[in-house]
Amino acid sequence: MGAMSTRRSPLATAVLALVCESPMHAYRMQQLIKERHQDDVVNVAQRNSVYQTIERLLRDGLLAIRETTREENRPERTVYEATETGRETLKQWMRTMLSTPAREFPEFPAALAFLPVLRPEEALAALRQRIAALEARLSALDTEMADSLSFVPRLFLVESEYQRAQVATELEFARGLADDLSEGRLTWDFQI
Repeated sequence: MGAMSTRRSPLATAVLALVCESPMHAYRMQQLIKERHQDDVVNVAQRNSVYQTIERLLRDGLLAIRETTREENRPERTVYEATETGRETLKQWMRTMLSTPAREFPEFPAALAFLPVLRPEEALAALRQRIAALEARLSALDTEMADSLSFVPRLFLVESEYQRAQVATELEFARGLADDLSEGRLTWDFQI
């Protein structure tokens, strides 16, 4: 297949970036993503997805096996490293991801598009739950960022800054929509 046909994804980008940083095994990749709170932007909930991504990157020549080791009663561990093609592909992906807005399809705008499925009071109740969750997330991000800035350069927190801006904007929107529903400025008397 080759590097040009490799499908770019946040997880593939993370895997390549990690092995460019240092050769490592899959479990360490998943650990680092979680330790660095990058699991907020890269889905590693299923360990199998990391292994599937590694297999795809190996097949396409972006990763190579550096070594396979076995320690006493532990399973074999395969350590991966980026190929030169993998390093160049990662740089190209990064330039594209930074420069070109992508069409993404998150759930919240889809729910907004089909709001009349619910009665106005049901929508308001759901929005109030979302507002509480967004307030908690915003508070957690503020705490994480304040704590991290004491020992991590800002460069490694820009994704948290972006997430914070997104959460704050969504929270402002959700509060306004909830106010409009509770005050009767937005209502409907039909249900899909």
